[in-house]
Amino acid sequence: MAKDTVFTKKKTLNCRGKLFDLSTPVVMGILNLTPDSFYDGGELNNIDAIISKCAKMLEEGVAIIDVGAYSSRPGAEHISESEELKRLIPNLKELVSSFPDAVFSVDTFRSNIAEKAIENGAAIINDISGGNDEMYKIVRNSGVPYILMHIKGSPQTMQQNLQEGKILKEVIFYFSERLNKLHRLGVNDIILDPGFGFGKTLEQNYELLRYFEQFRIFEKPVLAGISRKSMINKVISTKPEDALNGTTVLNTLLLERGADILRVHDVREAVEAVKLLQQLNSTKL
Repeated sequence: MAKDTVFTKKKTLNCRGKLFDLSTPVVMGILNLTPDSFYDGGELNNIDAIISKCAKMLEEGVAIIDVGAYSSRPGAEHISESEELKRLIPNLKELVSSFPDAVFSVDTFRSNIAEKAIENGAAIINDISGGNDEMYKIVRNSGVPYILMHIKGSPQTMQQNLQEGKILKEVIFYFSERLNKLHRLGVNDIILDPGFGFGKTLEQNYELLRYFEQFRIFEKPVLAGISRKSMINKVISTKPEDALNGTTVLNTLLLERGADILRVHDVREAVEAVKLLQQLNSTKL
């Protein structure tokens, strides 16, 4: 793509009737309600801990809080829809009641869960599966933004039998195809997520990172989720609990390449990265 090519990216989202500003990159904080997530699984095992975590993220400058009740780590246990609902809805109700001005997204690939989450205050649906007609119709009818992610396989299978080779063109085609369907159905507030770690080799993850700016062609906000993932740990020989520095380095590179939303476990450090890069970009001779 030529350096002087201009794409006009959408700068606002309609979140339940409120305009959400993306003229400056924002941070999405991860709130896991699962016992087996790869980094912080099981930490938030009661409502007091959940409320406290949410309050801390808001104090640190989070813009969106992504609530998930189904673990999407590689090889995660598949749970029933009823179990996901049991984990999610009561806690979501408490969060929305306790923080009425906060923006909550819900991380789910199930259309019924998405519908119930929206009914209980979710303002964004974050779907790792790439979605289907039923999910697309629910977000259209509800008028909430939709996060469209690229994945190969499912959380249970995505890291098995990985296929080598270049992946950028595949992801671009995937987005093109699904955006066409979403637009035909009347869904316009869409965020793209290339799905770092979801069915990709180490080299493919870094290919997507290096050429992240290519996703500007869609003129949609783009989300990056690399927080403490194996694409960091495999390179610098760390474990997820030691990968904050690596996460911040890659998040900074992603911001330079046009990321609009950073999905992270550590809000303060990501917010600081955004502020520092904004200061750099505003400095002129």
